Amino acid sequence: MVEPLAPGLTRCWRISEVICDVDTGFQHLVIGRTQQGVTLFSDNERQSTEFSQLVYHEALLVPALLLAGAVTRVLVIGSGEGVVSQLAAAAGAARVDHVDIDRDAVRLCAQHLPYGYTTDELYRAERGFGPIAMHYCDGWEFVERAGASYDIVVIDLPDERVEPAQHNRLYDTAFLRRCRDIGRVVVTQAGCPTLWRNESLRLAWRRFRETFSTVSYFGSDEHEWSFLCGLADAAADPVAMMVARLPSLPYQPRSIDTDTLRAACVPPKSLRAG
Repeated sequence: MVEPLAPGLTRCWRISEVICDVDTGFQHLVIGRTQQGVTLFSDNERQSTEFSQLVYHEALLVPALLLAGAVTRVLVIGSGEGVVSQLAAAAGAARVDHVDIDRDAVRLCAQHLPYGYTTDELYRAERGFGPIAMHYCDGWEFVERAGASYDIVVIDLPDERVEPAQHNRLYDTAFLRRCRDIGRVVVTQAGCPTLWRNESLRLAWRRFRETFSTVSYFGSDEHEWSFLCGLADAAADPVAMMVARLPSLPYQPRSIDTDTLRAACVPPKSLRAG
């Protein structure tokens, strides 16, 4: 599998076993065995691996949990493996609405990935048995008609594309504003901070600063991704808030401690200067 990273730059994955190779109505989905365990690819881009997925998903959700404080309701848009929904429930959320437009992809992940939903867990979520409720629909439409507010809105999608793509509009400022209107904390995967592929991060940083009174950065120190949390209200010291709340968080992360928070919440200088 040849994964495009930046103009003139690719990453090659050696797949020793192809477990699943299908075209859904929305993407080309491949699940295969690599040196990082069972690995999920969408349109030739790595989405998650058995080896590193927990580091990624904790970096996405844990800062938002800490900024939100008490968490009762969580909305997850994308994140088809189901890990974020599971972590939110483990952190005490009584209601997790999981929205994904691609029913086939979510079901194939539950069937073939050794992390995230099992087929039984997904069956229960599809029927609303338990704290997680699965919704197969467009994220924009779900947010538009949402009749409830959420403590956290999680946006976890494939990278924004240069070419037209269905999910690109879920990165726009207009969608962030809609999420802000229903969520106390909005968090998104924001791209990669490396100099040669940071266009997505710079766009996300600008959009979040245009939309939210407080923007908190988290750059995973064991992965290649950055994440942004937005709060509609002003927070004087979000890092101190997260550090203070971490010991009492019902879900205790394996890859994040207080030192991680202090170090990983400093945005790259190019963002701060820009």
